[in-house]
Amino acid sequence: MKNISRALALTGAGILTLAACGTAPETGGDGGNAGSDGGSGGTDYKACMVSDSGGWDDKSFNESSHNGLEAAESELGIQTQTAESTAVSDFEPNINNLVSADCNLIFTVGFLLAPATGNAAQANPDVNFAIVDSTAQDADGNPIELDNVKPIEFNTAEAAFLAGYLAAGMSETGKVATYGGMDIPTVTIFMDGYADGVAHYNEKNGTDVEVLGWNKASQSGSIIGSFEDQSKGKAVSDEFYNAGADIVMPVAGPVGAGTLASAKEGEGRMVIWVDADGYETNSSDAEAQGVILTSVMKLMGEAVQDVAEEGSNDSFDNSPYVGTLENGGVGLAPFHDFEDKVSDDLKSELDTLKQEIIDGTVTVESEAAPTPES
Repeated sequence: MKNISRALALTGAGILTLAACGTAPETGGDGGNAGSDGGSGGTDYKACMVSDSGGWDDKSFNESSHNGLEAAESELGIQTQTAESTAVSDFEPNINNLVSADCNLIFTVGFLLAPATGNAAQANPDVNFAIVDSTAQDADGNPIELDNVKPIEFNTAEAAFLAGYLAAGMSETGKVATYGGMDIPTVTIFMDGYADGVAHYNEKNGTDVEVLGWNKASQSGSIIGSFEDQSKGKAVSDEFYNAGADIVMPVAGPVGAGTLASAKEGEGRMVIWVDADGYETNSSDAEAQGVILTSVMKLMGEAVQDVAEEGSNDSFDNSPYVGTLENGGVGLAPFHDFEDKVSDDLKSELDTLKQEIIDGTVTVESEAAPTPES
């Protein structure tokens, strides 16, 4: 994908860096909602999007994907329309509303929308779909391949491996932590990579940094059961910091705001954000920015924009896209306020480790990792 391949060249370590009847689809222009004839050229092509229950301002995967749709509208001159979900029960009616709105391409954002996406795609073979962070599923949750559904997935274990190595190298207490919103592959893949990155640091440096919150071998740990309840993120993060961890990586969308709140309450506490560059998405909170060490990014916006462009050019296909370190689809964000606190030696080690992962010298494995694109 060309936008992915020209993804932001990031500084820092030199590492390239993600209601039961449904809500009414948001349509264009005057009210400031997503959706309009967009762009200067104008086109009849219409790309639409349904959010997960976190909504468009989750500072995470919904927001990043939505930004990609807005960029496509602006740059390609296509029409857009969106439907924001507040509960799982919204998914199917929201998708059906967009089908009725004559969308040519419907993006669904998140693993939890996989069954609803599969159902709608099978019922509407003339409409194209693209699902971010999953493949389509049948009603029983089994993955299915459909001609009109393109999976957009990310091997975030690779970037999270770098984050784990960084966390181990930056920890002053010898303890770091992570937790997940739900026990689903798009969450546990981060936690697997993070734990393995810490283990790799220990192996290379003869240290014994401990990971709280996740055991990769048993696939068990701290899963709070929510992508919305920030108080749960605050509570589990308080526990980690009080137990001696000085770096916490929340993999729970907007619930990560609870971790930021906890980190701001103590000295020496740091956070690793996920999905988007948390320093940028939390730009209105300088205190929160000051505790964000880096972010494990997946460039969902660029992928959405590329798929929309392919669709508008009548070149849509169902071949999966998998973002990796090699193609720039995943990576670490800059260190921002921590730029001068991460040693040159550690930055160099991270650069080397990134290349070793790309070359296959270091293998990053997770049961949740998607199959690379062919």
